[in-house]
Parts: sequence; C-alpha cells; structure tokens
Amino acid sequence: MEIKSNHSTGNRPDGERILDAPYVFTDIPSYLEQLKSEKSWVKNDRNAITVFKSDKITIVVAVLKSGAVVNDHAIDECLTFQVISGELKVETEGRTFYTTPGQMMTFHAKHKHSILALADSEIIITTYKG
Repeated sequence: MEIKSNHSTGNRPDGERILDAPYVFTDIPSYLEQLKSEKSWVKNDRNAITVFKSDKITIVVAVLKSGAVVNDHAIDECLTFQVISGELKVETEGRTFYTTPGQMMTFHAKHKHSILALADSEIIITTYKG
C-alpha cells in the first residue's frame, strides 16, 4: 500500500501529516486545539482539517462557532457527523433535529440538509463513497 500524506501550506506550514496508510493514528484533542489556534478560526465561523483520506472514506475534524450555518448541503457520498461538543440544529425534509455531544446523524448521498451551530461545536465528519 502506498502511504499518502498532505503537503504543508501557507495556513499550515507544519501541516504535513499522513492521510492514508495501513493504519493512521488520530489525536482528536490535539487537532481540536490546533484548529482553534489557527488564523482561520479567528477570521471565519468554522475551521476543519482532514485526518484520513482514502479512495472510499474521508474523515474530517471540524469546529464551528455559534451561529455558523451550512445551508442546503448535499454531497455525492454518504455522510455522517458526530458531535463531540456543542449543539447543532439540523433540518432535513421538513424535520428538525437537535444534536448534542455523543450523538450522530447519517445522510445518504445527495440528501439535502442544513446545519446551524447553536453553540461553539466540535464535530467529526465522515464521508463514504459507494
């Protein structure tokens, strides 16, 4: 198996990390701390980092500021998000859900949904290609 990594960028000069290998260890608290210390978190209402990426699965650790909105979101893959901290309001098909720490939502591909962060929130997003 080929080991894949990202390259550092202007926003993350020390950001080189393994994204795909026979195993990838992920220190979630460390990534959450990093995300909240970056300029992007100060300037924007969200920040995220990809911690695993293969041909079929992508895992992202993200932070959202209270009031951050993702409107009418739909992607070509199945999607789950798990709340680590905070609270999100999720709307889909005319229904409203409130997700809190320890809860997770899953959507099939191309299923439209909107998310509003009701508090500063930390989440793990996983997408699965069919």
